[in-house]
Amino acid sequence: MIAVVTGGGRGIGRAIALELADRGCDVALLGRKQETLASAAEEIVRRGRKALALPCDVSRSAEVESATSRVLVEFGVPRVVVSNAGIVHRTSVLDTTEAQWDEVLDVNLKGTYLVTRAFLRPMLAERSGRFIAIGSISGTMGTPRLSAYCASKWGTVGFVKSLAEELRGTGLQSMCVMPGSVDTDMLRGSGFSPAMTSEDIARLVAWVALDAPAAMNGSCVDAFGP
Repeated sequence: MIAVVTGGGRGIGRAIALELADRGCDVALLGRKQETLASAAEEIVRRGRKALALPCDVSRSAEVESATSRVLVEFGVPRVVVSNAGIVHRTSVLDTTEAQWDEVLDVNLKGTYLVTRAFLRPMLAERSGRFIAIGSISGTMGTPRLSAYCASKWGTVGFVKSLAEELRGTGLQSMCVMPGSVDTDMLRGSGFSPAMTSEDIARLVAWVALDAPAAMNGSCVDAFGP
């Protein structure tokens, strides 16, 4: 079984990649930093699975298409695609620059669309597979100084649910996992205390990707912590 994880070099993405490897997947890792991708890939190999580390800015269609081609040639058609790559700028609406706004929306939302689109046709041909987007509880609520991030995650929910409707009857599903405060670099400086670890979210993602019934197509699963 083959899985693709974007932002797979660190944090939640790395934990997801390792969990999927433990569940029997060979994993292709997409992300901006070669060194963190290589480290995660080495750990996957130590766990007895194959790994492919592919530097890729998910907001750039040419890079996504290039990475997709390598995955299909070197691994084959994935069973699971996890769109996890994300960034945040914590600024008020008044102080958010256009460049900051564009960067957050491009990575968090456009990146999810580009990666999904790139793998969609070959996965449709297989009539099997799942697209899992890593959203956030910020996809259902507003937070001061987080307007761009919240907008991107609300948009992710809309994208996942729209895709789910297009996938009905194809054998594929689209779902979203929406974590609360997780102990990652992104949480630092937020003012929120971590309620979960990356591994907590990884186990949930693996369940949604591999075990959840197909009837959950279009579902968004909240994870607020214990």
